[in-house]
Amino acid sequence: MRITRVLSGALLGLGLMLGPAVAPAAADSTPSASPSGDGDGSAPTEAGTSFRTATEIDQGQTATANGSAGDYLYWSFPADSGQRPTVKATVKLPQTHTAQTWQVDVYDGLRRRQACQYGAQTRTAAAAATSVELACVLRTVRAWSEPWADDPLPGTYYVRLTVLDLKASDLGLPVGAELRVDSKDIGGSAAVDGSLAKPLVPGIAVTSDAAEAEDDSSASAVLSSIEPDDGWASGWWSDRWVWTSLGAVLAALAGIGGYTLTRGTGRPRHVPPGA
Repeated sequence: MRITRVLSGALLGLGLMLGPAVAPAAADSTPSASPSGDGDGSAPTEAGTSFRTATEIDQGQTATANGSAGDYLYWSFPADSGQRPTVKATVKLPQTHTAQTWQVDVYDGLRRRQACQYGAQTRTAAAAATSVELACVLRTVRAWSEPWADDPLPGTYYVRLTVLDLKASDLGLPVGAELRVDSKDIGGSAAVDGSLAKPLVPGIAVTSDAAEAEDDSSASAVLSSIEPDDGWASGWWSDRWVWTSLGAVLAALAGIGGYTLTRGTGRPRHVPPGA
């Protein structure tokens, strides 16, 4: 009974101590609710035609654009470590058209094409279809990776929407596009020991050098100004630290309990000779 009371008191104290730390970690494991630009006029209504002219969007916004069949449409968005971005695109087709195959591609800040874990990245719209929906769920963004690896890293990501095969009769027909990016926060299960010196944002190194040289903001050469609402993560903290500490404390308590159970109740009683 004494051992049970000791272990119960220790576990209760541990729960009170780690409760505030575990609660935010549990909350972060749910999909992040980014403020949406729908209905407030802040969502972009056009798309770029190249990487350099890609339209910047925030996660949680539904961007729209009008174009012509055969155009390349580009958007860019920020993704931080621990996030698993999901890109969804809808192409609205004209009433009369032939069968068309559309594809959405995602590139990181180094313009490396990122593979989709799952989702309909390429789809063919029949001649009678009025729209086609595409989706790409990326791998979890890592805080650090080997130079030779193509793992997704924190920084700017580019989305390219295009048609793969197009009949000459459909070239130039008006099309509409909708794009939305959401992320799920994976948490400490995807944490790594390390972080990038700077996120992979085009122009960030030039901006840093210019800021050190002079305080004139006009000297900066930012090619992408978007970043997460709460800034870029440092990369060293994750809820993995909480669960590691919890496991260590529980292991120590189990060791103490096991020692107490096996050491006996005290010194053996003296038995007189000949008894």
